[in-house]
Amino acid sequence: MLAGKKILIAVSGSIAAYKVAFLVRLLTARNAQVKVIMTESAKDFITPLTLATLSEGPVYSSLFNNDTGEWHNHVKLGLWADLMLIAPASANTIAKMTNGVCDNLLLATYLSAKCPVFFAPAMDLDMLAHASTQQNIATLIARGNYLIDSESGLLASGLVGPGRMAEPENLVEILENHFKKGAFHGKKILITSGPTHEAIDAVRFISNSSSGKMGKAIALAFAKQGAEVIFVSGPTSNYPGHSQISLIKVKTADEMFAVCKQRYPEVDYAIFAAAVADYKPQCMSAQKLKKNGAPLHIKLTENPDIAFELGKLKSNKQFHVGFALESNDAEHFAKEKLNKKNFDLIVVNCLEDAGAGFGHETNKITIYDRANKKTSFELKSKDKVAIDLLYLITTHE
Repeated sequence: MLAGKKILIAVSGSIAAYKVAFLVRLLTARNAQVKVIMTESAKDFITPLTLATLSEGPVYSSLFNNDTGEWHNHVKLGLWADLMLIAPASANTIAKMTNGVCDNLLLATYLSAKCPVFFAPAMDLDMLAHASTQQNIATLIARGNYLIDSESGLLASGLVGPGRMAEPENLVEILENHFKKGAFHGKKILITSGPTHEAIDAVRFISNSSSGKMGKAIALAFAKQGAEVIFVSGPTSNYPGHSQISLIKVKTADEMFAVCKQRYPEVDYAIFAAAVADYKPQCMSAQKLKKNGAPLHIKLTENPDIAFELGKLKSNKQFHVGFALESNDAEHFAKEKLNKKNFDLIVVNCLEDAGAGFGHETNKITIYDRANKKTSFELKSKDKVAIDLLYLITTHE
């Protein structure tokens, strides 16, 4: 999986820097192309010569060579890499990454990188648990960086707990999974998307402003990872086109439920991104209703709750993701739905957030899991939101 991949390893000042020698050896043994950046403080823990020998190339640590004036082009380094891994990522480096500080080559390259950036924290347990560090890590995740959690064990301080940088073998496995062709190859994904139309008469209906853009982005993200996607969509202009996607068009909540219930037993994942109308008219007029000067009273009845009903059928081998658009008290309602509908994850956006919700090209989401963990993301394109969701799903399986 790593053969030919260009991996940029960025080493900051931590005792865990000694592990990078083993990491580089493992990567080169898999025929990855490796380049190494070090901060000045990282040199106190491992020599550039060691990493230069193992990576079979120069180690970069300054923006230019004082003797020759040669510029170490951080932009080219960032563009060269297929993936950048900051390991170990010290508390200091994480704080600088969060705040856009650019006082060394590592940070300048990070700010220039166009590739996915993974970071593996390494520090004492109290530093890791500090509110400022936790906030910084959450911010980096929200910006689309990928956290490789530290491991628990004996620390340099003599204390025992979380803060150890992930072992080189585990880091390599995570990178291999990232590059694995079709991480969802052989998996079937049911995705609901768009609004539903609940007819009042021959020309009028009850609906909402859902564009289906989020569901489309998720479907394409799964398909590109090798999944077979069953895409059940209400009326919209946003239908995904991909050989791995089977499109089923429906109009009403009842039609969507019937299709989903029929296809559900064969799927591994169910993503409920549709904005299904909660109510439908109890009676539909076959003819267009005419104004007669009197108020029109329409009696409504509840539509089936598709996610709730399929949640009752969910097996231990199936994984459910729900969506919730809230206008107030979002966390309370999200957790309530997570449990009630048997979701593994719930994706929440709020009408109060500019650029989020129906019709936008962007979204701002927060995801809750069954362990009560909350992961918040900044406003970004729905394509990138879909990738964040996929990555989070892989970490929760």
